[in-house]
Amino acid sequence: MNNKKRFNKESNDKQGLTVEVRNGDFNKALRIFKKKVQEAGVIQEIRERQHYVKPSEVRKKAKAAGRARWLKKLRKTEEQLGYTPQSKKHK
Repeated sequence: MNNKKRFNKESNDKQGLTVEVRNGDFNKALRIFKKKVQEAGVIQEIRERQHYVKPSEVRKKAKAAGRARWLKKLRKTEEQLGYTPQSKKHK
C-alpha cells in the first residue's frame, strides 16, 4: 500500500493566495489581493532575491537603519520638550 498523497487534477484544493470575485467587483478583489500579497511579504522577498547582498552589507544597512530610528526618536522627544539644539557651524 502506497502512503503518498495522490493529487487529482480535478480536485478543488486551492494553493497559494486566492481571492474570490463577488458580484463582478474586480477592483475590490484586486485591492484585497494586493493586501494579502503585502502581508505575506511576497514582493519584499522578490526584491531581496533579485541581487545577492553580502552579510556584512546587510548588517551595515541594519545598523544604519537602527541609528536613523534612534535619531528620529531623539528629535521627536526634543521637539516635545521644546528643546532646539544650536546648529553646528562648519569651518
